[in-house]
Amino acid sequence: MNARPLSTATFSPRRVAAMMLRYWYLLRSSWPRLVELIYWPTVQMITWGFLQLYVMQNAGLFARAAGTFIGAVLLWDILFRGQLGFSISFLEEMWSRNIGNLMMSPLRPFEFVTALMVMSIVRLLIGAVPVTVLAIIFFGFNLYGLGLALVAFFINLMLTSWAVGIFVSGLVLRNGLGAENFAWSIMFLFMPLTCVYYPVTTLPVWLQPAAWALPPTYVFEGMRALLIEHAFRPDLMLYALALNAVFFTGGVFGFLKLLQSARRQGSLMQTGE
Repeated sequence: MNARPLSTATFSPRRVAAMMLRYWYLLRSSWPRLVELIYWPTVQMITWGFLQLYVMQNAGLFARAAGTFIGAVLLWDILFRGQLGFSISFLEEMWSRNIGNLMMSPLRPFEFVTALMVMSIVRLLIGAVPVTVLAIIFFGFNLYGLGLALVAFFINLMLTSWAVGIFVSGLVLRNGLGAENFAWSIMFLFMPLTCVYYPVTTLPVWLQPAAWALPPTYVFEGMRALLIEHAFRPDLMLYALALNAVFFTGGVFGFLKLLQSARRQGSLMQTGE
């Protein structure tokens, strides 16, 4: 039996170091990866820290606020799954290395984006409808009992999810799949500021203007007003709609500019890391 060469039979710290250096260069050259390492722990700590503060300050409130947490979870799922459904449909083209072919075809960017928006609704309904049924069965919370208010909530959340999804798609086009992590996690960056589980007043005063600058904040405040005070706030929905118009316009503008940059840099044909 021939002995294996010494260079491959023994453990080599140099080879380990070479692989570590390879991964370090990959990490260092991709700012989206670096950002992800930092903000995930930060977002979790801030979100649950504010929730704990809210619970401690309003322990007697929850007896008459039944359903606020479940309602918040379900509405958050609409926001998150709407954006994720948009982004996954887009990433399917990146993974299959088909995005360059699409951009060179007669398909216009607006047509492409419209198809992605429709598919995000399809994906959302497939996932969300069974969950809302389970919420009725296990917890007695009927999201559909919100009536016409649910329509206003849904429209505003979907507009936000599309605006974010469009912009993230532009980032991936320009930066390659190294920016793919944003598609999965960028919405969680907004979670502490959109006040999903607690009112805006729980935030520090200096942080509250940033929260009110985000459309979903008005939706979650409107949901709590409806469940706790039994009052629908159309003013909040109008504010959210106005902000969504700005966000959506900005998302589309950013996507088109990033697409132009990707075409100039040749990124459409280089869909790797």
